[in-house]
Amino acid sequence: MKAHWKFGALVVVIVGTLVWLAAGGFSETKTYYKTIAELDQMGAGALGKRLRVAGDVETGSIERTGGRVHFVLRQEHRKLRVVYQGTAPLPDTFRDGAQAVADGQLARDGVFLASKVQAKCASKYEAQPGRPPGAPVTKAGL
Repeated sequence: MKAHWKFGALVVVIVGTLVWLAAGGFSETKTYYKTIAELDQMGAGALGKRLRVAGDVETGSIERTGGRVHFVLRQEHRKLRVVYQGTAPLPDTFRDGAQAVADGQLARDGVFLASKVQAKCASKYEAQPGRPPGAPVTKAGL
């Protein structure tokens, strides 16, 4: 009977440890999506938190220095300086005017340190002028 209690106690300790590790891992991987305006309003509360911020890449702001890429995200009249230093290459659609989402943390100097960047170019997916959406493409339409 004592062996059953020892085995039960061991199972409880193992399950408890797994639940604790899972809860801790979940809280560390949470990412909050914020607009640039919301990020400004958070002030020092944004420091150290994993965040996602979206906006349009400002024309002429992309600068590549070594393994880093510096650029500015613009959303309405607000701007956010971003530094990307990740292991994955930036997407082909990452260019001036593209919509981008930066995933990372805000540094004390107000620069957003991105570990991941996603981008899309809205103009690439728009319908051609004079042709209704969903209309078949013909050689004459190209």
